[in-house]
Amino acid sequence: MGKKKKRSKERKGKKAPSKSKHKKVQIWTKYKGEKKKFCPRCGPGVFLAEHKNRVTCGKCKYSEIKVKKS
Repeated sequence: MGKKKKRSKERKGKKAPSKSKHKKVQIWTKYKGEKKKFCPRCGPGVFLAEHKNRVTCGKCKYSEIKVKKS
C-alpha cells in the first residue's frame, strides 16, 4: 500500500484568517442624482420600481398607472 500524507495541525479543519477585517461602507452613487418616488403606503425608504406603463412597490404591491401624454 502507498503512504498516507500527514496534514499539519495548523491547517486541519481551520480556515486561513482574512486579510482585511474592516471595510468601508459602500456609498450608493446610483440613486444620488435620480429622483425616485417613495411608496405612499410604506413610507420613506421604500422606492417604487419604474416600468413602461406603471410604477409599483415590491413590498406592499401598490401600483400607479402612467398616463400617456399626447
